[in-house]
Amino acid sequence: MAMSQDDARQQLIERAKSFELNTPYVPPPGDPMEHYASGYAKIMCSSVFISGLEPAFAAENVGYFTAPYEVRAELGIPKIDREKRTVEVRMPNGIVRIAKQVGSQGCVTLPIGRTDVFFKPTIVKSALPDPKSQQWPMGDLPPPGDFPPQINRTMIQQAEEAAFDPRGMTAAFVVTYKGRIIAERYGKDITSTTPLESWSMGKSLSATLMGVLIKQGMYDLWQPAPIPEWQSPGDPRAKIRIADILHMSSGLRIRAPLDPDFDKNGPYPDHYYLYTGSVDSFKYAATRPLQWPPNTVGRYRNTDPVLTNYLIRLAVEKRHEDYHSFPQRALFDKIGIRTMVLDTDPYGNFLTQGYDQGSARDWARLGNLYLQDGVWNGERILPEGYVKFVSTIAPAWLADKRPIYGGFFWINGDGNFPAPRESFYMDGAGGQYVLIIPSYQLVIVRLGHYKGADAGDEALKKAIKIILEAVPRVRS
Repeated sequence: MAMSQDDARQQLIERAKSFELNTPYVPPPGDPMEHYASGYAKIMCSSVFISGLEPAFAAENVGYFTAPYEVRAELGIPKIDREKRTVEVRMPNGIVRIAKQVGSQGCVTLPIGRTDVFFKPTIVKSALPDPKSQQWPMGDLPPPGDFPPQINRTMIQQAEEAAFDPRGMTAAFVVTYKGRIIAERYGKDITSTTPLESWSMGKSLSATLMGVLIKQGMYDLWQPAPIPEWQSPGDPRAKIRIADILHMSSGLRIRAPLDPDFDKNGPYPDHYYLYTGSVDSFKYAATRPLQWPPNTVGRYRNTDPVLTNYLIRLAVEKRHEDYHSFPQRALFDKIGIRTMVLDTDPYGNFLTQGYDQGSARDWARLGNLYLQDGVWNGERILPEGYVKFVSTIAPAWLADKRPIYGGFFWINGDGNFPAPRESFYMDGAGGQYVLIIPSYQLVIVRLGHYKGADAGDEALKKAIKIILEAVPRVRS
């Protein structure tokens, strides 16, 4: 007899309790409403100044994750200053939260009472030529040659229609086969270069930047993570390896909504606070105690991608290089990405655990880097074996009988998508996906407005079924 969801959940909780360490939990400071206002201000700032959406549309449809829809009515109408590039959200008690677009570092929510960030913003420019002068995938010109004859073009058009079920509010849909675009469609006022809310797909981007540094010899996947706050003699966190962090298995103690024992009536979750707290996110994550020994329990918690970003900054600045331009220099320029906007906290630390925006084409480029085993135009960008690492079920998650998580990538091990079980994917809140299907040489990108997430997921699944019928399997 199959185990019920409640029984499976209880089993997860009991297994975790068997490894529990006697360490304290200290909830994040501040009132939840000030954190909701922080999230709302940031979402509106990014929607208006980065994605180019109308404010009323964004307030109704975009980014509920850190700014819940039901709370927005209590926060009133955001005040948008297009000259200063700021958004102000006033709480019921009169306190105002401000998000400000700063340089190329996206939109940053400022601490209460401050009018600017704690770092010097920079403008990061791509070294790539005009995309209209280069063929896909390095640019946007269509490649030579006809549509692949082995693909059923009519069914591909049917898949596009399925993906754009009006209830799902799909904003962008791009499919590549063997690296070539075979389907592409956009919603109202969206183009192939519009950076859209991407949320936790940014975790996979963090994994990629870590992979670049490992390839460059700055780190080893299996070394203990050299987080400065863990280096005191006897600190048990010193045993946490970089691989454990990428596996979402560090064991650090916070509260996160996907925890099986999460109580929505409890304190404001640290998982959200790492977005909305307007604090040094790296220091906050690094000072959490262990809840379990590393590599024993797998939990989806933002501490781990935040600490990966911390390690990235440490490595880049150790070489006396500019941190904020590192993603563009070391990764984006190599694979044709021009639209990615990576937001930071007020201290300039990237918050790519989920504060990031990119176009569907640029997410497709990143997906194809993984489809090509980390090689692009003959250059190995990710170390050998790294793609296999991120797309293999993490040991602690496997021990929990949840074959769904690898190395900051989700695994289709439970058949969440109607695709082969070896498929792996980037996943962002609100219906953002990059699905990589090696056995069909497919990358499927779907970005959508948050309000339509549930219907959008169903629409995407219908589209995937059609695509897999339209495209020949290329290897087992």
